[in-house]
Amino acid sequence: MPATLEICVDTVAGLTTCLAAGIDRIELCAALDLGGLSPGIGLLQAAAQGTGRVHVMIRPRAGDFLWSPSELDLICAEIATVRAMGLAGVVIGAATATGELDVAALARMMQAAQGLSVTLHRVVDLLPDPVQAVAVAADLGMDRILTSGGAARAVDGAATLARMVQAAAGRVEVMAGSGITAALIPALARETGARSFHASASREGTIDPRLLQMGFAARGPRETDPALVQAMLAAVRALP
Repeated sequence: MPATLEICVDTVAGLTTCLAAGIDRIELCAALDLGGLSPGIGLLQAAAQGTGRVHVMIRPRAGDFLWSPSELDLICAEIATVRAMGLAGVVIGAATATGELDVAALARMMQAAQGLSVTLHRVVDLLPDPVQAVAVAADLGMDRILTSGGAARAVDGAATLARMVQAAAGRVEVMAGSGITAALIPALARETGARSFHASASREGTIDPRLLQMGFAARGPRETDPALVQAMLAAVRALP
């Protein structure tokens, strides 16, 4: 199976860069500094004009992944919007108060996402054992799991990632993400068996200090870097 690269973006500029570079998948978000939230309608409309490689984060707020009934309704409505706009897929997740995947909530999301490609996001990295998520995702009919192997960075969770890839046995794709760089991809692929990688390929941009002073920003924005995108794509394409 050819190795693939997914880049997450939260701006039109990042989306344009990744589409031009021929990235295999694009995860479209808002607020990447919060781990990614559901993007606004304008960014969705911009993505809908591109090719069918855009997968949309469905996360209506920051914080945990314990969704109330009204939040679950909102999530399913957002999924329906993505379907209606003709985008390729969604990125979802849900947990219970006891620290397990919320299978009932995920099943409802999957019903709303019929016809779309579905990624289970890094909610799995909050589980006591992320390997348990593999069977759940496969049984629900999901296409892939984005995970760092339960660690802050994928390189630190490599042992768990390898166990997840082995447990998946081709039923669901295990995509390594968090702290991924072009230099890390060859060793991570070799150590884990992962064939799919996720990164932001971004650098911190400059910001007017007045925006920080007035509370319009918390820090300088991260900007998709075309050179980093190309380096990561080259590293993935070079994998045996």
